Amino acid sequence: MEYKIIGEPMPVVECQLAQGESMITERGSMCWMSPNMKMETGAGGLGKAFGRMFSGESLFRNIYTSEGGPGMITFASSFPGSIRVVELAPGREVVVQKSGFLASEQGVQLSVFFQKKAGAGFFGGEGFIMQKLSGSGTAFVEIDGYAVEYDLAPGQKIVVDTGNLAMCDATCSIDVQSVKGVKNVLFGGEGLFNTVVTGPGRVVLQTMPVSSFASALGPFFATGN
Repeated sequence: MEYKIIGEPMPVVECQLAQGESMITERGSMCWMSPNMKMETGAGGLGKAFGRMFSGESLFRNIYTSEGGPGMITFASSFPGSIRVVELAPGREVVVQKSGFLASEQGVQLSVFFQKKAGAGFFGGEGFIMQKLSGSGTAFVEIDGYAVEYDLAPGQKIVVDTGNLAMCDATCSIDVQSVKGVKNVLFGGEGLFNTVVTGPGRVVLQTMPVSSFASALGPFFATGN
């Protein structure tokens, strides 16, 4: 599979497939394709299907396969930002925000990512049911807004508003911490919890999560009768 990413801030990834090669998407993100691409919809097993639904993805996934010769298919971002390429292999796994997965080669496996500490799952807020990408192959991940990367050393920490965590290596640990101080909680306007990511590993942060964008637009929409 060969690919190129076209356009910003509403990018699309164009994938050129050899005969018999397949791509997976769970979000109906296909934009256009050559006529020899065959689509097949399936759940991939009941347990995996409910796991995807729990993480914010569709219950079903679409598999597009090139038949009778080379094929072409494109997948578009659903929000202004960028598309990041992730090369997965045994021992090279990543955790992405829910709804961040765009498409991948068929060798990539998706699963729900749960935190070891219960607090992260129950109180982390937006994005804290996440997805783990593993297996082998190329995957494409959506980033909302501009992407900023940090390489964390072992034990190094970064504190992030939960919605701004787009992706990190599976070698990182993720937890939540409550905002301290009554005045900070009541008047700070930053929410009750922050996400703490601890290295080693790479962290990708996003500047404009969909929830922040929606909150910014909220005051401009009438709510009265």
